[in-house]
Amino acid sequence: MTPRPTIIDCDPGTDDAIALWLAFASPELDVRLVTVVGGNVGLDRTLTNARAIVGLSGKPVPVVGGADRALLGPFADAAYVHGDNGLGGLELPEGPPAAPGLAVDALRAALRAAEPASVTLVGLGPATNLGLLLASEPALAAKLSEIVLMTGALAEGNVTPSAEFNAWNDPEALSIVLGCGAPVTLATLDVTNQALCTPSHIAALRAAGQGACARAAAAIWDSVPPSRRADGLGHEQHDACAIMWLVAPQLFTGRAVHAAMDLGPGPGRGRTVIDRWGRTRQPHNARFLETLDPAGFFDLLIRRLARLP
Repeated sequence: MTPRPTIIDCDPGTDDAIALWLAFASPELDVRLVTVVGGNVGLDRTLTNARAIVGLSGKPVPVVGGADRALLGPFADAAYVHGDNGLGGLELPEGPPAAPGLAVDALRAALRAAEPASVTLVGLGPATNLGLLLASEPALAAKLSEIVLMTGALAEGNVTPSAEFNAWNDPEALSIVLGCGAPVTLATLDVTNQALCTPSHIAALRAAGQGACARAAAAIWDSVPPSRRADGLGHEQHDACAIMWLVAPQLFTGRAVHAAMDLGPGPGRGRTVIDRWGRTRQPHNARFLETLDPAGFFDLLIRRLARLP
């Protein structure tokens, strides 16, 4: 097996932490760069958190800070879910210093040096860094084998009735990414809501792994408030679904769709308009993940987290 060269853009964030550790624990992926955007909390915290998450894993992966606001305005955070520090109040040891420069420049340099269709780009936060990259040098889309995004919702949003948090925070940037021409896979709320972390999963992780990353992951899971959408039974592992698609695609079903953004000023702003049945007669530009095997998901996730130091 040849690991996939992978770049992860994120806004840690409790579920970003789990997703990053899953990626670092997975031999299917060769994570070469982590770029950071504001989102779940401000960029000052998301960058600090990303450095700490990478540092705890022991992986020598550069971390580069990027956009602290959306293309057309400020980000709105989700501290009410992730805590004021973004990690549910968990304080991790200080990570290695951030690499110098800006995320968009680091992304551009990495893709310019890559072979055509060779790099997998994963977006776990607002798409601002990715939109800046693909708007400023659209030819770099040819270097991407796949873009995997945790964003959007076919049905109900989680920040407005129409919009999911990442999509709503920078719909213009996400529109640029969806139109870039590279293969796109969407892990929307419709599939991530099926990855419901319950107290039994937390107990299983604590029993399986005694490493620092596994202990931190269990503490993070404990900190996240139960989801009203799930009747208080647990909370969703949104971002880990994007990584799991790359690691174990057999756990998912999906279909080709046309996806576009509602960029208007009204109550639909930030909605991902996903055409599953070809009603718009627009060409397919994304793969939409529809179902997930939750038991298989958590079994593999816990085993991978338990591998980490």
